[in-house]
Amino acid sequence: MATIKGVSSFSAEQEAQALRKAMKGFGTDEDAIIDILTKLNVSQRQQVLITYKSTIGRDLIDDLKSELSGNFERVIIGMMTPTTMYDVHELKRAMKGAGTDEGCLIEILASRTNEEIRRINETYRLQYGSSLEEDIVSDTSSMFRRVLVSLATGNRDEGMYVDDALAQQDAQCLYEAGEKKWGTDEVQFMSILCTRNRCHLLRVFDVYRGIANKDITDSIKSEMSGDLEDALLAVVKCMRNKPAYFAERLYKSMKGLGTDDNTLIRVMVSRSEIDMLDIRREFLTMYGKSLYSFIKGDCSGDYRKVLLRLCGGED
Repeated sequence: MATIKGVSSFSAEQEAQALRKAMKGFGTDEDAIIDILTKLNVSQRQQVLITYKSTIGRDLIDDLKSELSGNFERVIIGMMTPTTMYDVHELKRAMKGAGTDEGCLIEILASRTNEEIRRINETYRLQYGSSLEEDIVSDTSSMFRRVLVSLATGNRDEGMYVDDALAQQDAQCLYEAGEKKWGTDEVQFMSILCTRNRCHLLRVFDVYRGIANKDITDSIKSEMSGDLEDALLAVVKCMRNKPAYFAERLYKSMKGLGTDDNTLIRVMVSRSEIDMLDIRREFLTMYGKSLYSFIKGDCSGDYRKVLLRLCGGED
């Protein structure tokens, strides 16, 4: 369930004029900008974007960028970006420059549906002139690279059928590829975890527990390390409970010293129209505190205000 649903009737022209008014002259009315943009959904914001240009003759994104700054600006620009394009920008940012934001690559590729991945690939190529796969290959290495390339094909079986004999076989394969032998056959893990359908994998995980006497996640943790471990764990978590996976991403972005703003912003912006209510519920169950209170304690100013709106309320 979403926290940002949009409004049933609105005038793009009125909202465009109100945004212009909030930015014109001396000072900026940040509260007005937050109010307007959080009541609209992403497709309604696109209508306002076009209407702003046609009625005012200025670019709304440029105006927002010149009036706002810091993390608050990043949230607002994220909200103004069409869903697929937002993922594409984030993937590119994760690979641009010297370092790589592996966490971002893993999060997006492990959690999006085949259809979403297909649109991401299409948009990425149009936007940057190279394919997502080419950039992943040039930016990552070894088995981690192979897992990302596999996920980026968006070729997972999305049926509901569980072949019980195959589930037994898959579970046995995973056991023999990891716990049972010295060393790990990582390709087995990848080919099963990255291609089978969700219902089938949930059955595999149950059978696996019976064979190995431990959870598949514990085996992944003891058999693998680093980015590869993170990627396969993310796949398992997304199969089991996607909102819980995002709740954990949010928790880790805020706990301890400092804030991982990239992750916090991306999850809040990208899930607000999909499953933010479910994420909030999981967050409360997992950590005994509400997501709202966590954000409130971790962020400040307009940045905090807009994130709390995306969060949608206190639990």
